[in-house]
Amino acid sequence: MQALTDAIGTLEAFLDQGGILMYAIAALTLWMWVLIFERLVYFKGSLKGDIQQSLAQWESRKERKSWNAHQIRAALISRMDDKISSNLDMITALVALCPLMGLLGTVTGMIEVFGVLANTGGGDAKSMAGGVSKATIPTMAGMVAAISGVFASTYLTRIADNEKALFADHLTMDH
Repeated sequence: MQALTDAIGTLEAFLDQGGILMYAIAALTLWMWVLIFERLVYFKGSLKGDIQQSLAQWESRKERKSWNAHQIRAALISRMDDKISSNLDMITALVALCPLMGLLGTVTGMIEVFGVLANTGGGDAKSMAGGVSKATIPTMAGMVAAISGVFASTYLTRIADNEKALFADHLTMDH
């Protein structure tokens, strides 16, 4: 229990060093990873059942060559594409937003440095260093969050594209 308390204290100290935007970056990163884990759980669990249900619906049709059958096939593919791609665009947007929030942290930290320069004429190096630290920590945090999300997003997108293609291939028009 003590180790958990120490870890939380260290995390709070780190977030405080980077300023208020560190909490926004942390929240965005948490949200991004919740969505990533949701997609992983879906791909490893419920996806197979959804595909089987749609395939069974298609296989239960007596005819598959008419214009109407083509439209039903297209609708089944579209619905499955939506289920498979759910949250992937949001994950991509969060990946892009993390470094932008880090950049905003950089700007606010530099404004603090310039404020110290204006007030002290550049003579208070300790205050300026605090502002520079506050400027660089959010940048680093935003970049680390984005990099971790890029790898996960790429992996999920590859799985989604493969599953969509396989599903469409399984909806044959043989009779």
